[in-house]
Amino acid sequence: MRVLITGITGFVGSQLADFLLTKEDVEVYGIKRWRSRTENIEHLEGRIILKECDLRDASSVRNVIEEARPDRIFHLAGQSHVPTSWHAPEETMSTNIMAELNIFETVRQIGINPWIQIAGSSEEYGMTHKDELPIKETNPLRPLSPYAVSKVTQDLLGYQYFMSYGLNIIRTRGFNHTGPRRPSVFVCSDFAKQIVEIEKDLHDPTIYVGSLETKRDFTDVRDIIRGYWLALEKGIPGEVYNICSGKGYKIGEILDMLLGMTSNHTKIKVKKDSARMRPSDVPVLVGNSTKFRKQTGWKPKIPFEKTLKDIMDYWRERI
Repeated sequence: MRVLITGITGFVGSQLADFLLTKEDVEVYGIKRWRSRTENIEHLEGRIILKECDLRDASSVRNVIEEARPDRIFHLAGQSHVPTSWHAPEETMSTNIMAELNIFETVRQIGINPWIQIAGSSEEYGMTHKDELPIKETNPLRPLSPYAVSKVTQDLLGYQYFMSYGLNIIRTRGFNHTGPRRPSVFVCSDFAKQIVEIEKDLHDPTIYVGSLETKRDFTDVRDIIRGYWLALEKGIPGEVYNICSGKGYKIGEILDMLLGMTSNHTKIKVKKDSARMRPSDVPVLVGNSTKFRKQTGWKPKIPFEKTLKDIMDYWRERI
């Protein structure tokens, strides 16, 4: 089986590559840009087939897919940072939407029909009401950021290409996921990195934070990528599935849990940073993954406390 991962150099893509290489008879192709950082996949050298490709360029996408002719595509590449989307809305839209469109058009035009997983986001739901929690797939989509709008567009494009051309597309809406290799612009990794820098006396004992009141549903990335695999193993084309733990944590609670993992916690101060606040934010995102669990048998296995400890250890090894 040939599998193509877009965004293989990233946090999720590299974890998925690790997972796929534990399986027999799976040949892993990955797409990277010429300027992509590759530290997440350096340990996979010689075990994956890496292709340079700008997903926004249709001919570049066609060249890679024609060569690989994959049986499965995991489309994970994109601009995935919500705050960045406020500063670069045009780039966020063009990157996330055109990359996916080029993949769909390529497989349609060359006459292949691989199973394609589209990595959507809980951010698509946006503003949810208390009586809508936990969030089901049928909930209205009320996106509150340029990033979220781009993911809604990807989601609906996937549905349209399934309906119009019969492509084997499965849409997943992953709620927050974290773990080792998560860039420090994301909250759990950001807090952990700051704490480790304080442990190593690299800056003053102050952690800078944004809103601590928002509540998010976190799952370990290693459970998420197992869900992505099961989505293409047992999912139904055209369907959309939430993948999440079903448990919400306030960001302040997560900070407290991480502070409890360092001996320096008594001297660390917490300070609000206006640069980390968003123009509009989703107060609560907690999901219901019953539909996905019933269809695939998936459930998260890794406790959140272990996930946070692994993130702390990741930064302790690298700082």
